[in-house]
Amino acid sequence: MSTPASITDAGIDWPTLGELAHTLTFTAGFNAAVVVASASLLGVAAGIVGAFALLRKRALMGDALAHATLPGIAAAFITAALLGGQGRRLEVLLLGAAVSGVLGVLCVQLIVRHTRLREDAAIGIVLSCFFGLGVVLLSAIQSMSVGDQGGLASFIYGQTAAMLPRDAVLTGVVALLALIAAALLIKEFTLVCFNDEFASVQGWPVARIDVLMMALVVVVTVAGLQAVGLLLIVALLIIPPAAARFWTDRVRTLVILSAILGGLSAYMGATASALLPRLPAGAVIVLTAGVVFAFSMLAAPARGLVAVGVRRVRLSARISRDHALRELVVREKTEASAITPAALASEIGLSPPAGRWLAYRLTRVGLVEREGVGLSLTDRGRTLGRRIDRNHGLWQRYLIDQADVAPSHVDLSADLVEHVLSPEMVERLEAKLTHAGGGAPA
Repeated sequence: MSTPASITDAGIDWPTLGELAHTLTFTAGFNAAVVVASASLLGVAAGIVGAFALLRKRALMGDALAHATLPGIAAAFITAALLGGQGRRLEVLLLGAAVSGVLGVLCVQLIVRHTRLREDAAIGIVLSCFFGLGVVLLSAIQSMSVGDQGGLASFIYGQTAAMLPRDAVLTGVVALLALIAAALLIKEFTLVCFNDEFASVQGWPVARIDVLMMALVVVVTVAGLQAVGLLLIVALLIIPPAAARFWTDRVRTLVILSAILGGLSAYMGATASALLPRLPAGAVIVLTAGVVFAFSMLAAPARGLVAVGVRRVRLSARISRDHALRELVVREKTEASAITPAALASEIGLSPPAGRWLAYRLTRVGLVEREGVGLSLTDRGRTLGRRIDRNHGLWQRYLIDQADVAPSHVDLSADLVEHVLSPEMVERLEAKLTHAGGGAPA
């Protein structure tokens, strides 16, 4: 077959199951274990911090911050080299990245505060200008007579596999500190994310909490430069919390799930990079997170597309059933003859094939029965149909008497609401209408 030949020609040395097991269990060597562990810890921290940034609607601020770090990296290298130091040291580069990133965030805030530009426009201006400046400085570094500028551009795309143990430990420590800070301030962050005006009225230092939140974004972004690069670190801040959002509505659960998904994506991506050195770890980490997001978007039980589609189909089937039963009840009030499935479908706005399928389902569940070629209600179907018809009339009466809606305009609204009225809502409507003197419909 041509596929294996092309893979072999490409020089990809696929790992054995034993190598995979050793890497996954941190027994493949000290360097590989440290790199995978630090990348996983970075993913956890990015997931936690990103969850709050997403809730605060500042996810793209991480993008501006990441691009703004490039000139800081280049400037730190140039400064250290001119002072006779080693410009390639990770601590020096990360310090420059942090300063430049904070400056970029401040520029965004200043543009938004003192101009009429929206935040998205300010982010676009800052990230493009800072990134352009960084590229210019990188070009200048290439002409400098220093010997350790090689690989400096790897901060753009990340180079996990090339991390030294001390670099990986530093990245892991920074990520761990960000994780601990976010865990300690989860209550304050949650309050500011959901209602900063209420928090301010209650006396909370909203501005300081906001600064701390962005500071954590800065820390995680800077810590992830070596692992996934400044172009892709924003993906770790956005994709895991966005995927976790499909699974829960609770903030604490969201933060925990986001941390798990971020850590899992980084763990699998760093493992793949350790086993297949030719694959860029940053890109694999982001692609893994993308797969997790796609699965969450499809399979989440509450918000996933499959679950939403199933609920819509069920609701549509229920509405068609209710319309059919109410139509049969109304016909019983006016005439005794049965109605054919085709005629019933026409009355409730369905196609003939859909009408035949509906008649088949109603017969199967014992709500209608056949009378020759026509349909008629069973006792159970009649009871349910009368309840639906009564709810329809109840909502119509409420709109006419209480909301001053013209009688000619209430039928459509009642037709939409009658399917979702709970018993408690029906009791409240009856009490309201009885108290108003109009009485509930029979």
